[in-house]
Amino acid sequence: MKVKVNRSAAKELKKMLGQEEAEGKVFRVYVSNIHGDHAHYDLMLDTPTDKDEVVKSDKDIDFILEKDNEWLDGVWIQFFQVPNEEWVITNPTRGGHHHHH
Repeated sequence: MKVKVNRSAAKELKKMLGQEEAEGKVFRVYVSNIHGDHAHYDLMLDTPTDKDEVVKSDKDIDFILEKDNEWLDGVWIQFFQVPNEEWVITNPTRGGHHHHH
């Protein structure tokens, strides 16, 4: 399974991991809703279970993904600062629809 992260998102995620409440936790990407041919995604700090796989992104950040969830393989996490700060999580391999976090 793969996770891709843009540079801005990597910078923000690393800041969050440096906070006290993140100690011992990893970011989990999960499907919050499925609408037919596309899914909506979200992100939270969590600890892995035996139903999960920990995947290292292209920016050397670990993410928890639910094993065998085809909607999660290939997610792309982006953070934009212009025109407004927003998180966008997409899966281009699954239609490219996104969820603003």
